[in-house]
Amino acid sequence: MKSLYLRIYATVVVVLLLFAVVSGWVLERHLDQERVNNEQVVGERLAAWAELLGRSLPPADAPADQQASALRDWSQRLRVPLALDAANGERIFASESFLRRSAEGTRPFAFTLEDGRTLSTMRPGFRARRGDGGDDRARRPGMPPPWPFLVPGLPRGTGLAIVLVVLFVAVAAGAYPVVRRLTRRLETLKQGVEQFGAGTLSRRVAVSGADEVAALATSFNVAAERIEALVQSHRSLLANASHELRSPLARLRMAVSMLEGATPAERVRLKAEIAANVSELDALVEEVLLASRLDVVEHALHRDRVDLLAVAAEEAARVGAHVDGMRGVVVDGDERLLRRAMRNLLENGQRYAGGDLEVVLARDDGRLGGPAITVQVCDRGPGVPAAMREQIFEPFFRLPGHAEQAGGVGLGLALVKQIAERHGGSVRCEAREGGGSRFVMVLPAAPATAPTAARATP
Repeated sequence: MKSLYLRIYATVVVVLLLFAVVSGWVLERHLDQERVNNEQVVGERLAAWAELLGRSLPPADAPADQQASALRDWSQRLRVPLALDAANGERIFASESFLRRSAEGTRPFAFTLEDGRTLSTMRPGFRARRGDGGDDRARRPGMPPPWPFLVPGLPRGTGLAIVLVVLFVAVAAGAYPVVRRLTRRLETLKQGVEQFGAGTLSRRVAVSGADEVAALATSFNVAAERIEALVQSHRSLLANASHELRSPLARLRMAVSMLEGATPAERVRLKAEIAANVSELDALVEEVLLASRLDVVEHALHRDRVDLLAVAAEEAARVGAHVDGMRGVVVDGDERLLRRAMRNLLENGQRYAGGDLEVVLARDDGRLGGPAITVQVCDRGPGVPAAMREQIFEPFFRLPGHAEQAGGVGLGLALVKQIAERHGGSVRCEAREGGGSRFVMVLPAAPATAPTAARATP
């Protein structure tokens, strides 16, 4: 049974069923005792009737026909099965109802009259119990058998107390395994949460079953994995950022120390170097803050309808790139972040390929399982080795030897990947025919009218 509430409900139903069965048995025993008492009362009344009939019947020496006629008259008037036997045991009369009930196996009440005759009668509509061993309280045919653990001879109150004790023990014994298993799983989950909260971020809890507790354990594991990834990402970001900050700070410290005693021409050069280092620090801090915000605020994006062709044309104009696209390539997203992703791709291409840049926008309905927009930034640079086309999107990763030649801090492409993923898309690096690289960013398209072909070249 998968659901916890169904398991609890089934336990309650079984307990209620057990209670109903035991209560029914107790009630049956009570009614059985009442029937025995009632039979005793009826027997006493029938004995009184027999005594009155014996006095009203003709004497024993009267003709048998006269005795039979009188008894038949009383049987019809009282509507009671009656039979009369002489002192020697010879049957004088028996009513039809008496004979029929006797054939069915009903035991009569027999009373001996003062003159030696025997008057037999039966309760109207009542089948006296067939005794075995002379026990008048033996059960009738069709009655349920007595319960085996009833101790005969005990008072009814004592028997009921025993039944209630047995019922309590049975319910407690049956409910303990279910409750203990549930609480044990909850205790395991509690220990896992405590260890995770104490700093063991790799702690996970075992998932067993398919009920709400198992779903809670699964949710905890997913959340713990996400938190561990975020913490590791922030640790890596902080470590790499602190490392990247050392170089411009060291250059700043050296330039400031060289200002004193420098010639006017050297001062101009040192001030320019200081300004460049400050700009580098500013760009690094800005990209670190943006990367951190994208990691923490995953879904809180300001979404508008963004015309990617217009964004691409504006950003391409800053670096002198060629744009080839279609009107109507619209996405739902944060225009500021999408513009930042476009700018980072273009600046990355300009840094490694000079001015030979091209931006191509197109619709591709098969990429994301629905309407999608592809943005391709193509360059004619040295290209990216196939083994490093995934690594270049990691924070602070730069191709060997390029850091000294092209500069940068290694966060631009990592931000492009984060922005694309926050918008439900992706980004990849491919080799371009004829040499160079092609960076392809795929984003879900917003519902739009049919696009019209257009070209924009700054």
